[in-house]
Amino acid sequence: MTIFIDRAVKIESSIVPGKALIIFGPRRAGKTTLLKSYLASCGLRFRLETGDDIRIRHLLGSGDLKQIVSFAEGFDLVAIDEAQEIAGIGMGLKILIDHVPNLRLVATGSSSFDLAGVIGEPLTGRKRTLTLFPVGQMELKQNLNSYDLRERLEEFLIYGSYPEIVMAEGRKEKIELLEELAGSYLLKDVLALERIRSSRTLVDLLKLIAFQVGSEVSLNELATQVKLDIKTIGRYLDILEKAFVIIRVGGFSRNLRSEVTRKAKYYFLDNGVRNAVIGNYNLLNSRNDIGALWENFVITERFKKRSYTGIYGTFHFWRTYDGKEIDYVEERDGGLFGFECKWSSKQHVKPPKKWQELYPGAAFEQITPNNYLDFVG
Repeated sequence: MTIFIDRAVKIESSIVPGKALIIFGPRRAGKTTLLKSYLASCGLRFRLETGDDIRIRHLLGSGDLKQIVSFAEGFDLVAIDEAQEIAGIGMGLKILIDHVPNLRLVATGSSSFDLAGVIGEPLTGRKRTLTLFPVGQMELKQNLNSYDLRERLEEFLIYGSYPEIVMAEGRKEKIELLEELAGSYLLKDVLALERIRSSRTLVDLLKLIAFQVGSEVSLNELATQVKLDIKTIGRYLDILEKAFVIIRVGGFSRNLRSEVTRKAKYYFLDNGVRNAVIGNYNLLNSRNDIGALWENFVITERFKKRSYTGIYGTFHFWRTYDGKEIDYVEERDGGLFGFECKWSSKQHVKPPKKWQELYPGAAFEQITPNNYLDFVG
């Protein structure tokens, strides 16, 4: 079944003259498609270039005011795809904003730590940012009803939600695309950094995280396993997070001695990438990690919804030293909301007594395949 994916990120409502619109997101999440779709219907005189073009790299990275201004002459809008490839792109965009009146600017970048680093200071007060993730359930819900989404739930848990993979028809094609995505594209941003030279070490680290989804991660343990020091492990994890590979969730506490806060949990931004890292594409009836897959899926889908709909506040997990825990906690709108992810709808979970004692009035809900769309859709 062919699906039309109506993306939650809307360029037309975010682009204004005098500011650069920066669209972040992992490779292959659909940024170029989104940009071209907008340009095709915007009705403006536009110029679309890519940071892969060496001429554009040289021009926009040169700081040559006269040449950069003439580059935009006669256009209402200038769009730069793959802008992270251009050294000095921040200054190039600043020159266009400051010296070409009423010009609209859009730049896309697959690497948040790279692009943000080069545009941050030059574009202070001159930019807006959007982030495009792999396809969310809330986006698919616009064209698939709840029944159809639940029918395809196993696909999302195994193969993830990158646009190409959602659109692919068969299992073989989905796996081939995932292997290419995880191997050739997704880690390219991370391995391109001069400070990370060993792809084997990075993959080993990702495998360890993949097998600990839903569990607290010890940096000491990771350091021992991959034979690196703790500071390097912390730096690698930070880079993987900024490169849209993983999401960090810290522990919740209001400074009560019974609560664990030092460790963190890590989730993969996409279930398919997690499964590609460990090479496991087995169907759910032959897996022993369905609980981890479900928790990863629910929490990352909620992460997308929070970003797209402007749900503000903090998110955590909660655990006490004696083992009482809640998978996911949000503190927002003056309230505290706990959520437990359970694949089986038959198992009804009550909130831990300690949770109720420490935080009377806090909400608690179990998220299962029966009600997950209310939480993430």
